[in-house]
Amino acid sequence: MERHVLVVFPHPDDEAFGVAGTILSHTENSTPVTYVCLTLGEMGRNMGRPLIANRETLPEIRKQELDKACDILGINDLRRFGMRDKTIEFTDQEALINRLLDVMEEINPSLVITFYPGYSVHPDHDATGAAVIQAVQRLPEKDRPTVHTIAFSQGCEAVIGAPDVIIDVTPYAEKKIAVMEAHESQTAGMIPTLKKQFKEKNQEAINRITMERFWTYPL
Repeated sequence: MERHVLVVFPHPDDEAFGVAGTILSHTENSTPVTYVCLTLGEMGRNMGRPLIANRETLPEIRKQELDKACDILGINDLRRFGMRDKTIEFTDQEALINRLLDVMEEINPSLVITFYPGYSVHPDHDATGAAVIQAVQRLPEKDRPTVHTIAFSQGCEAVIGAPDVIIDVTPYAEKKIAVMEAHESQTAGMIPTLKKQFKEKNQEAINRITMERFWTYPL
């Protein structure tokens, strides 16, 4: 059992694919979860299928989608930092680190979940993970939470090794799919196929939905 879980990602829907089941395992056991989402994902390339958004309406739609996802996840403490999508690496890093540190000092999490800096493909992912790690490292050593990170860049395991935490979230599979579906503007084109494969017991689809992999970051 964790005391409090802090999840930090840059975009709405980052929580859906690799960590939704883990979040549900905490919230359904009454562990508080705080989710810091840095941007509205306003630069997302997908607009739904069929189209439900355009460049002007997408930010508000993604805001509503994240609210719906958090309702399914049981997250009552969602904090939007209001940063611009695709600019995390170019913003004032010291200011971001301090904002994250303020949250950590407020809620005193025992576990933080974010991206593994350098091994999570998108520059926003990497910059977010790096800022989170630096914020944790500024806490007194005795007060530092465990940090579980997500990595998925090609060949990353050859460098950082295999994940040391693998969580079977099968009991939460249906709700996890619902979280993915909540982000309709981004996932509508893939969810029907994924659900069909899962129902047909395609092993790749089963693993994608039910197994969540993390690397404990060395602080």
